[in-house]
Amino acid sequence: MQTPKNGKSMKILVGYDGSSHAKAAIKLICDLPLAANSSVFLLGVFTPRQISDHELLRASIEEAGKCLQERGLTQANELILGHPAEKLIEYAEKLQPDLLVVGAKGLRATLGILLGGIAQQVVEYANWPVLVVREPYHPIKRVLLVTDGSPHSQCAIEYTCELPLPQGIDLRVLHVLPPLIQPEVIAQAWPATPGASLPPDLPTLETWRLEEEAQGQHLLEHAQKILSAAGLDCGTVMRRGDAATEIQEYCRQFEPNLIIAGSRGLSQVRSWLLGSVSRKLIHYSNTSVLIVKRCIKDA
Repeated sequence: MQTPKNGKSMKILVGYDGSSHAKAAIKLICDLPLAANSSVFLLGVFTPRQISDHELLRASIEEAGKCLQERGLTQANELILGHPAEKLIEYAEKLQPDLLVVGAKGLRATLGILLGGIAQQVVEYANWPVLVVREPYHPIKRVLLVTDGSPHSQCAIEYTCELPLPQGIDLRVLHVLPPLIQPEVIAQAWPATPGASLPPDLPTLETWRLEEEAQGQHLLEHAQKILSAAGLDCGTVMRRGDAATEIQEYCRQFEPNLIIAGSRGLSQVRSWLLGSVSRKLIHYSNTSVLIVKRCIKDA
């Protein structure tokens, strides 16, 4: 396994509740080729209704801590009372971690990630890269990095360069072009008022298509160049259509163990749409998802 090229240690905060997803998160962290002086902080948060489970949670956290210590990682743990997402974010504000890790579903969850669920709230409001881990755990062998050319995607690319990933992974960078607009759709939507310009003709639409594909290829080559400079070989993939749908379709073919994507989040922009790609990835992916909202230079 490789270590980060610059020898940088990582400070990782894990929201731990003893669930199978949280245990999968510990396994994933133990498999990362982290620098020797990296540290992992386990935070358990219980609500007043869960106070009877206090000792069980403490025991589970201590067991997870032993696994991390056996891996040679410095670790600390703490158990506090409050709302899990709120307390986890407050704790992160003080700790300033390089990575915040949560399980996809909590110990008491039965319906998957619901809107307003703990994992979703942490992803939306935290200011740090958030890794949402799903079980069953599989070692990271295939990684899909999604880019749309935005500053948030650039942050995700830069963060991937710094992330200690196992050697020999199959890394792919995916860019999805917008759906093609059919001429008849344009004609129907074009204003039929006196003096209005004519809708684009077929040659113009073809020019637009070629320009979009050239821009998409440029984005992929730019990402590939940055990753290659960091010692990460990658393949590139370009699709066209609804972004979330095309990403999920490609995931069914590639079967990644980890998806990495950028997101602006609610802490900076309150109008993050319900149907955003990053939110759909967290809801519907069958694998772990890493959402990046901060560039290395901003950390």
